[in-house]
Amino acid sequence: MPSDAIWAWSIIVVATACVIIRPFRLPEAIWAVLGAGALVLLGLLSWQDALLGTEKGIDVYLFLIGMMLIAELARLEGLFDYLAALAVEYAAGSPQRLFLLIYIVGTVVTVLLSNDATAIVLTPAVYAATRAAGAKPLPYLFVCAFISNAASFVLPISNPANLVVFGARMPQLSEWLRLFALPSVASIVLTYIVLRLTQQRALKEETIARSVPHPKLGRGGKLTAVGIVAIGVVLVTASALDKQLGLPTFICGVVTAAIVLLISRQSPLPVLKGVSWSVLPLVGGLFVMVETLIKTGVIGQLSALLHQAVAQSAPKAAWSVGIATAIADNIANNLPVGLVAGSVAASDHLPAPVVSAILIGVDLGPNLSVTGSLATILWLVALRREKIEVGAWPFLKLGMLVTPPALIAALAAAIR
Repeated sequence: MPSDAIWAWSIIVVATACVIIRPFRLPEAIWAVLGAGALVLLGLLSWQDALLGTEKGIDVYLFLIGMMLIAELARLEGLFDYLAALAVEYAAGSPQRLFLLIYIVGTVVTVLLSNDATAIVLTPAVYAATRAAGAKPLPYLFVCAFISNAASFVLPISNPANLVVFGARMPQLSEWLRLFALPSVASIVLTYIVLRLTQQRALKEETIARSVPHPKLGRGGKLTAVGIVAIGVVLVTASALDKQLGLPTFICGVVTAAIVLLISRQSPLPVLKGVSWSVLPLVGGLFVMVETLIKTGVIGQLSALLHQAVAQSAPKAAWSVGIATAIADNIANNLPVGLVAGSVAASDHLPAPVVSAILIGVDLGPNLSVTGSLATILWLVALRREKIEVGAWPFLKLGMLVTPPALIAALAAAIR
């Protein structure tokens, strides 16, 4: 094995670990950029190849910018606070009903605005609404964490990882729904059932208010809601026409934000300031590191192994790769795992069930631990802002109960 390859892999492993662990509390993006920079500065990857790797993420960057703009606009206009308060009202004093309503709201937000929106903006709204209702927030906050991954493959727009895995090979909407409608239903239903059972005692022991102070949804909030529906229509249409989703998402996000801000005569600075721009260099750094894995032959070796497994038995290969990907998410986070898995899938003509199993593993596997996905990490950050600490071990204990049934059911539905 060439020493350059060993050095390159070592840097990638350390950089990925730092993205997850965040030494010195430095942002994840810093470690991804440092890892990518080290690969280029040490001559382990040419700057041309680094640029090529970065360019491969253009569709993902545009998608993220558009989604983050509309999600931040919705947060500032109070749309999520309104929805959370509405859920409390409709719960009519029943903790069990409130749990289900928040699960439904979380599903809709994840499907239409991506799982990161559920983690970043719905989580604080749910916390505020449940506190106002006199409920213990944690059972309802767990809903935000788990549904953000469980519902993230209903549509191509539900998770940035979907774009990472498929890239330019994104299936048409009709094909996507054929592949993932049933697995998504299995994932959402099984996750709810097990999560509800694990929180049964906590829900049974409390009483909640029948109503809470209801934030008024202003003109900006209503326009934002209309914009979100319009974005959903545009993106579903783009997906149906087999178009890449990054540019339409970017245009829709910018246009919706501009219209709302112009009509309400607001400055764009609060929206721009609230967007998590550091996500872009984080993803860019990961793309560069995956490009290194391609150049050092790792992707080729993994592709050859998967090809051999498919030749022996496609269903067994699909089960194996789905479970292995789900486990890998929780070791190295699903963004880098998704990039690697996408590169492997792109390098070979794999059967549809195998590719479906890869995506389900990337999207649903992170529910096992707090380090599994960017959405779960962002959920954890949102909780810390409210002075709530959820340790890795308590989350893992819950994840080990919730994730396996949903993962097995979703894979079974995809591989059938």
